[in-house]
Amino acid sequence: MEPLVKAGSAPEMTATLMRNAITRKAVRAAAANHLKPLNKSRAKRFDVEVEKGKVAGVPVKFVRRRGSDTAANRRLLINFHGGGFMVDSGSETETIPIAGLTGISIITVMYRMAPEHPFPAAVDDALAVYRDALEHRPAGSIGIYGTSAGAVLTAQLLARIKAEGLPLPRAAGVFSGSADFALVSDCEAFLPPIMGSRSAPETLADYSVGTDRTDPLLSPIYGDLSGLPPTMLMTSTRDQLLSQTVRFHLALRKAGVEADLMVYEGMLHAFWAYMECPETDDALAAQAAFFQRHLAS
Repeated sequence: MEPLVKAGSAPEMTATLMRNAITRKAVRAAAANHLKPLNKSRAKRFDVEVEKGKVAGVPVKFVRRRGSDTAANRRLLINFHGGGFMVDSGSETETIPIAGLTGISIITVMYRMAPEHPFPAAVDDALAVYRDALEHRPAGSIGIYGTSAGAVLTAQLLARIKAEGLPLPRAAGVFSGSADFALVSDCEAFLPPIMGSRSAPETLADYSVGTDRTDPLLSPIYGDLSGLPPTMLMTSTRDQLLSQTVRFHLALRKAGVEADLMVYEGMLHAFWAYMECPETDDALAAQAAFFQRHLAS
C-alpha cells in the first residue's frame, strides 16, 4: 500500500492492471528496482547484511547486523513488508534500520501475494514462519511487525495465533495499517487515495475476495482483542490510514491491551519505509526502542 512511484506519475496502473500476469511481473520488478538504491544506502549506513533463504518452506530474507552473534542472541523479529499485498515495497527498507539499531536478527517474510494468492495465503505463510520460530526460542523473545499491508498482516497474524491457541509474541508493531476491511475510514474522504482513485478496501479487494469483510481473522477489530501483546502503532497526519490506525489503537486499549500510538505531523503514509528525512530517523529509532524494551535478551 506504499506509493510505488513518485508523486505525479501513474499509481493507478498498479490498482487496475495487476490482474494481468505480464503487468504484475513488470510492476513488481519496477517496485524492486525503485527501492534498490535505498536498500543499498541503508545497508551501508546501518552496517547490515541481507541473505535470502527459506523457513518452513516459505521464502524469507535474513536481515542482521554484520558480525552479530546470532547463535547467542535468541531475540528475533519477524517482519511483513508493505505493498498492498501485491508487491514487495519495503522488505529491506523496513528491516535494515531496525536490525542495525537493535542488533536483533530479523526474518522478513516474502509471503504469497494477491491476486494469485488471496487471503489467507499470506497469513498461512506468516504463521508457518512464526511456528518455526517457536521451535527455536520462547515466544517472549519474538516480536512481529509490519508497515502498511504488513501492518494489516501483523494484526491478522495475531488474531490467527490466538485462534490457534499458540503462545503470542512478546510485542507487535502495527505501522500505518488497518484492522478493518469493511470500513472506508474518515481520513480517506479527505486525502488523495494511496493508489489511483480506489479506497483501501477497494485496493485490497483482490486480497480479501471470497471472505466476509467482518470475519475477525480478516478484520481483527471485529474479534476479541484481549490478551494481545504490547503493541506500538505508528501513523502520520497525511496518512490515508490514519483513521484506521487510530481506530485499532482505541480497540486495543478498550480490550485492555498495552498499546502506544505515535502520530507524525505532516508526513505521508508509511514515510519511514521510503523517505530519508529527520522524521524518518525519529520514527525508526522509536520502533527500535520499542522492541529493545520489550524483547528479552
